[in-house]
Amino acid sequence: MEIWINPACSKCRSAISLLDAEGAEYTVRRYLDDVPSEDEIRAVLDRLHLEPWDITRTQETAAKELGLKDWPREEGSRERWIAALAEYPKLIQRPIITADDGTALVARSEEAVREALAHNKG
Repeated sequence: MEIWINPACSKCRSAISLLDAEGAEYTVRRYLDDVPSEDEIRAVLDRLHLEPWDITRTQETAAKELGLKDWPREEGSRERWIAALAEYPKLIQRPIITADDGTALVARSEEAVREALAHNKG
């Protein structure tokens, strides 16, 4: 399993602590340093069963500068959103855990981290 984190994020640190406490095997990806490509973002969105606007941090400065709140949230705008996430990775909601069974979760709560662990044991 892999977890995309920003070490400065308290939710990310909590998720890592829980994974460690459970003895989980995982790989950490500091996505601000190792920025996901557009293809990687598309793959994670498919695994999450979400659209790019669903995992966008719209209160970030970059989001406000881009005017994201006014961008259409429809299929025709999907690639524009994905390009923005790849260019400005700070906009990506975190942490995201990709489990070995092909699922993924935005793991902002203990329950979500535990769900990812359950998927990983599958």
